[in-house]
Amino acid sequence: MRPLNHFLERWVPSSLVFAILLTLIVAILAFILTDAGPVDVLTGWGEGLAGLLEFMTQMALILLLGHILANTGPVRRGLSALAAVPQSPLMAYVFVFIVASFASLITWGLGLVVGALLAREIAIQARGRQMKVHFPLLVAAGYSGMVVWHMGYSASGPLTAATPDSFLAESLGGQLIPVSQTIFAGWNIAAAAAVIVVCAALFALAAPRKNDPVVELPAHVESEAYDPAREDVVTPADRIDASRILTLITGLALVAYLAVHFAQGGSLTLDIVNWSFLALIFLLVRSPFELIHLTKEAAANVGEILLQFPLYAGILGMMKATGLIVVFSTALVSIANPTTFGLLAFLAAGLVNFFVPSGGGQFAVQGPIMLDAADQLGVDPTVAIMAVSYGDQWTNMIQPFWALPVLAIAGLKMRDIIGYTTLTLLGAGVVLAATLLIVSM
Repeated sequence: MRPLNHFLERWVPSSLVFAILLTLIVAILAFILTDAGPVDVLTGWGEGLAGLLEFMTQMALILLLGHILANTGPVRRGLSALAAVPQSPLMAYVFVFIVASFASLITWGLGLVVGALLAREIAIQARGRQMKVHFPLLVAAGYSGMVVWHMGYSASGPLTAATPDSFLAESLGGQLIPVSQTIFAGWNIAAAAAVIVVCAALFALAAPRKNDPVVELPAHVESEAYDPAREDVVTPADRIDASRILTLITGLALVAYLAVHFAQGGSLTLDIVNWSFLALIFLLVRSPFELIHLTKEAAANVGEILLQFPLYAGILGMMKATGLIVVFSTALVSIANPTTFGLLAFLAAGLVNFFVPSGGGQFAVQGPIMLDAADQLGVDPTVAIMAVSYGDQWTNMIQPFWALPVLAIAGLKMRDIIGYTTLTLLGAGVVLAATLLIVSM
């Protein structure tokens, strides 16, 4: 893995630079492959910049709320209790991966933070029990849980296809695709289970043997948690901010709304996913003080999404205005057939993910192209949606963008974990590719 590590650290720029470069590449391709002139391309880009503002907010909230939820008192205490479960190093690696995978299936923002926090907590408790665990492998296992996030409750592509008036509505002919046909389809659930089993086995095989060198957690690292006693409660306003009553009432009101929504036949959409996480947060925090503190900590991870999504929207605007979507989809149709389309879309999405690391941003750029190609080939649109979803989550294993929050919590660098996450890439890739081939037959 040393050549790959060296290449990534030396040559892979920030995701913001990738977004800018991709904008320039798409503009040049529009000039070359379509009849559009400079004014057409510039107008399409400029008018498209605001095209994903609602979606951008939804994606930012998923990450923000997932980060807050993972750091609430009850969740942190739950992670501390879970950290006591593994009784051997091998069990620890497999256990972290499985827990992080299930957390990612709930929401990718939660999975990112839970994987890193659980890895650190297990390392801390193992140190107290004189059990040597290889900390980089623990962190890699925690991050690898992200390899199934787009198959779960917060999957941005499937949820967008189920949301009325989304940016995919035109490509879907105004129809909605319920999550029962994507996230909760039997074949997707079976694929998620298979990925977890295969990758858990790979982590067991990658565990250091008896005489192998082990890198332990630094001795100075200890558990951290928010202490409400740090807040000065002096004035009546402070006492209101330190009270649990208002947050509890708000949380119960959100639960009541969600119950009414589903009782009246409402569907699962991006907004409903966010409100369910918000309800949990209001119910679990002890006061507005705590919620404000957790929000400030989580907000640092949201900035890049807010900055990059207008660029992704501009790319989509250029492709629509110049007809580049049709050019790309026609090219894909020329080399694919109904059986191979899902696999080719999966591989293409894995490549595009290096340039557009956000799953939602990738759907904005690539979703309409794949749906148009699927329509031309007579392929079920659910295959196109899940193929892009699988490709996005797949190459996250060697794309450093989403690993940065995890590495910051763990105090490691990408080169410390990428050898192990590449194993996840290989194992998951085989399962996901096979799934798409089988479903397409």
